[in-house]
Amino acid sequence: MNSKRFHRSPPSSSGGDGVNREKKVKRKEILAKKKAIDELIKAACTVKDHLSSFPPFRHYDRNESGRGDKLSSPVKHYIQSLLKLNMEGPYGSEWPVEEKVKRREMVASEARYILVHEAPNSNANEITMMSTAEKTSTCLKESDPLVGFVHYRFIIEEEIPVLYVYELQLVPRVHGKGLGKFLMQLIELIAQKNCMGAVMLTVQKANLLAMKFYISKLRYTISTISPSRVNPMIGMEKSYEILCKAFNDEAKSILEEVDK
Repeated sequence: MNSKRFHRSPPSSSGGDGVNREKKVKRKEILAKKKAIDELIKAACTVKDHLSSFPPFRHYDRNESGRGDKLSSPVKHYIQSLLKLNMEGPYGSEWPVEEKVKRREMVASEARYILVHEAPNSNANEITMMSTAEKTSTCLKESDPLVGFVHYRFIIEEEIPVLYVYELQLVPRVHGKGLGKFLMQLIELIAQKNCMGAVMLTVQKANLLAMKFYISKLRYTISTISPSRVNPMIGMEKSYEILCKAFNDEAKSILEEVDK
């Protein structure tokens, strides 16, 4: 008796296997990119003194590590007072709630600071800077009073590593002397030194001087993640804009993309 053998054809690989391989490769690329970005942020956060690479931007010999959770009580009180002095007006009725948020933000371990001092026996145009340290109470001597600060962090926005400026605050008597521009130039150098794709910050719409300063003088743009760019209708209801200055093509295409 003859028997027939029936052979099943192998499953077709005309598309399924190729698609799966592409997905695996894509996923591997995404994970590798995420890991690289996380390592960039971690490396930037572990730098003890971001000013050490830019000696022309300071004339100060105390270079110690600085984090929000290491601020001394006098420095915290100073920051709180200057924030209220400068920001209560622009925030208006939102200030009581926003003040509580800012007090929490200022002491976070992720927070990094540049403190601005007047040099001893100097005029208001001469300043010194240092990064914050555990012993920052020594910076509040009458001979070298604080006249401002920058609070910044290294974070990820839209899968782009960025330096985000949470606060740039100066006492009124040093406004208009070029110190704000000087500090933002330093911030941009710190960002690029640490391989960040952009510098970003939030500005209250009511703070017209700040909006003009960043957009007209420093050439920042309203970011694609700002409410007014995401959804103009929602943006009209929001009291702020998110500004950005990107340093590479990828960051520009994602964070500064021009409306078409």
